[in-house]
Amino acid sequence: MHFIDYIVIVIFSIGILVAGLSFSGSGKSMKNFFAAGGAVPWWISGLSLFMSFFSAGTFVVWGSIAYTHGWVSVTIQWTMAIAGFIIGFFIAPKWHRARVLTAAEYITQRLGLNVQKLYSYLFLFISLFTTGAFLYPVAKIVEVSTGFPLHWCIIVLGLIIILYTTAGGLWAVIVTDVLQFIILTAAVLIVVPLAFKKVDGISGFLQNTPEDFFNIFSGEYTLGFMIAFGLYNLFFISGNWAYVQRYTSVPTQREAKKVGYLFGTLYLISPVIWMLPPMIFRVFNPGLEGFGDEGAYLMMCKEVLPIGMLGLMLGAMIFATSSSVNTTLNIAAGVFTNDLYKNINPNTSNKQLMVVARMATVAFGILTIVVALLVQNMGGIVEVVLSVAAITGAALYLPPIWSLFSKRQNGKSILTATLVSLAINAVFKFITPYAFSFSLNRSQEMILGVAVPIIVLTLFELWFTLNKKDNPHFAKYEKQREEKEIEAEEAVVSDSQNTHGRKVISFGILGTGLLVSVIGVFADTGKWLVIAAGVAIILTGILIKPKK
Repeated sequence: MHFIDYIVIVIFSIGILVAGLSFSGSGKSMKNFFAAGGAVPWWISGLSLFMSFFSAGTFVVWGSIAYTHGWVSVTIQWTMAIAGFIIGFFIAPKWHRARVLTAAEYITQRLGLNVQKLYSYLFLFISLFTTGAFLYPVAKIVEVSTGFPLHWCIIVLGLIIILYTTAGGLWAVIVTDVLQFIILTAAVLIVVPLAFKKVDGISGFLQNTPEDFFNIFSGEYTLGFMIAFGLYNLFFISGNWAYVQRYTSVPTQREAKKVGYLFGTLYLISPVIWMLPPMIFRVFNPGLEGFGDEGAYLMMCKEVLPIGMLGLMLGAMIFATSSSVNTTLNIAAGVFTNDLYKNINPNTSNKQLMVVARMATVAFGILTIVVALLVQNMGGIVEVVLSVAAITGAALYLPPIWSLFSKRQNGKSILTATLVSLAINAVFKFITPYAFSFSLNRSQEMILGVAVPIIVLTLFELWFTLNKKDNPHFAKYEKQREEKEIEAEEAVVSDSQNTHGRKVISFGILGTGLLVSVIGVFADTGKWLVIAAGVAIILTGILIKPKK
């Protein structure tokens, strides 16, 4: 990379840190720090949900699959679009109706404190692997682009993420997510036409792709895998405790629905555009093997982007992919503070709780760095992401979602479904391959992971129905929920953070637009394309700016 790219990365990174740290005053209460005051506009929350989920694997995981298998990477991500629409219609309003700060708080009220404690320990343990798997792609992007050693990239980036997540809470996470979305969308729209030019246009690309490159299913990514992975996405996006925040932090159930619909719409459109660079790179350079295809996305960007624009793209990729890390760090600290520490020490003051919350964020951040350093020893990022998804996704998140719709399920049945599912999945992943030389392929692993909790919960539901078993705890929960709903309707929510958030987003976008326009003026390739993108970003910033 050119030294100007490094300067752009530094300027962009400072801007993002300033934006995140400007919310340091939001950490005055638990609700502000972990739920952004409950007044986030639906479009901001929806974009943040999209970036938090989208960024974790797009550039490295799905980019790797796009390079190797082609269009199937788009098919995989369309399962997320379907999940988003279902969540918006059915599940997001249910979470909002629960009137809770975290998903763990819901489990406490609906299923009991002991069940919540066990779920919290499971969630925190599994979160270390998911955040580690999220941090690794960020570092991989930096390594491919700069040549810096991977382990130092992981450590330095992990410390930066810890800094602004600890200071600003959920608002810092949400605002930086929205900034990344605007910038990356503009950057990719620049990359795609320049990449096509490298392979003699669309016709040259189509003529030189492998024979099965546009199949909707390919290799181990079969129809069965897609159905199972789609169900996993439904359970994960609607039940992951980090993403539940996006449905509960908006003002109304109607806006919670819109969060899901926006997520689904973006995942319907964006994969078609976002997967083109690594697919085009397959034609340009078909020789990548092993872990090498994990860097296909960045290699294409390095090949076509003008000086300065590559630095901005890289900076946006880094912080966008980081959003998955800071989102999970924020909720992990929230669960530890609000649902474990607070229950053990109920008389702790709010000021002391905030100290614990920030210390927990730092502690989980350090553990995340350790896990990220071990990813390659676990078989690479694709293996880690999909294996964690298959083993834990449906098992951990489906049972609590089921309880949102069923008054019969109780703490014992929900917890049993999770523990039985985790145990069966773990046996087939870690024991049968070594003890009996029998292992499942990726499709079978995903199908098993989804099917087991569905079967167990269905059997419980039938047993409760046939035996006409009532759940007395449910009536108590409903009464508490209705009381909180009345209190929420009577409460007056301050709009100051909301306005401040939109201002920070607006000024951040305006500044980035100016930077892109300047880069365009001095660009050696794609000059007018880059300038046009800069102007479009500036106009977006003006439109978002809140009116007095």
